[in-house]
Amino acid sequence: MEQLTLTIDDRQVNVAPGSTILDAALKVGVRIPTLCHLADLTPEGSCRVCVVEVAGLRGLVTACNYPVSEGLVVRTNTEAVRAGRKMVVELLLANHPTDCLTCQRNLDCELQKLATDLGIRTVRFQGDQRQYPLDDSNPFIVRDNTKCVLCGRCVRVCKEVQCCNVLDWTDRGFNSKITPAFDEALTDSSCVFCGTCVSACPVGALTAKPWFDAGLPDKKVRTTCPFCGVGCNFDLNVKDDKVIGVTSNIDSPVNGRLLCVKGRFGTDYVHSPERLTTPLIKKDGELVAATWDEALDLVAEKFSAIKRDFGADAIAALSSARCVNEENYLMQKFMRAVIGTNNVDHCART
Repeated sequence: MEQLTLTIDDRQVNVAPGSTILDAALKVGVRIPTLCHLADLTPEGSCRVCVVEVAGLRGLVTACNYPVSEGLVVRTNTEAVRAGRKMVVELLLANHPTDCLTCQRNLDCELQKLATDLGIRTVRFQGDQRQYPLDDSNPFIVRDNTKCVLCGRCVRVCKEVQCCNVLDWTDRGFNSKITPAFDEALTDSSCVFCGTCVSACPVGALTAKPWFDAGLPDKKVRTTCPFCGVGCNFDLNVKDDKVIGVTSNIDSPVNGRLLCVKGRFGTDYVHSPERLTTPLIKKDGELVAATWDEALDLVAEKFSAIKRDFGADAIAALSSARCVNEENYLMQKFMRAVIGTNNVDHCART
């Protein structure tokens, strides 16, 4: 396969045609900061945080969407590059709320991290700030356009990954804003509340409402979604031994960043006081707690008795869409090979 050779910070790297400077930098372990860029989205180059110097060009270029060419010489950490990145972030901060301590994304905010990495302690620029009302009209997503940095990640992820096209740009210049059509609330739009936009937002403009005041988790635990048989993976955010929310992990082999509204926002049942935590069997007309051995022995005894007294076709099984294919296969195999009946159906028809 044809390869192009270029030099990044005195390191030679070979990459395929069509690669960007950012792709090449990642290949040799050179870190270039980004804000509007996400690996699973079309590069846009709108935030200007990833600027670099290219030998022979007058100005700085954006690494995330500048295509490589043979013999390209790139510098990623010159004085001009650092000054350019710093000014971009300072301009963003000049029009950004300073309520970091009360923001859900505090210590988990990409703009905050960029400011820290670039050594920004004060903002040189002052001017008008945008002020928009908070949209918390739905039970899932809080939308705060005052904190939006106009990176466009939510627009692109809704369009390119989720294919819903709910969000887009409105107005221009200082009044630019990202909203659903006609600037309506999310509840009045075609949003399905998958929360993919929340997973893409780098700041506190889009946050998950169910854990709005929960703070940062103590740990994250990778697990498989229990709601259907697709097998989506996500990270459970755990604090004080309680699940406070769910975040996407783009390394998930089945779904990547994608989740449905049930997977992302439907985990609160885990701590419901009405949830059964042990098998129950009926004794003297009352449901009492039992061990799994007791419960399974009782089920086996009842199945055997029904089959003996009334025949195998007196028993039927309803399988579930929440099971994976292998579990549904075992259910039908159990009914046909062990019980001896073809009475197997699906929960969607009950």
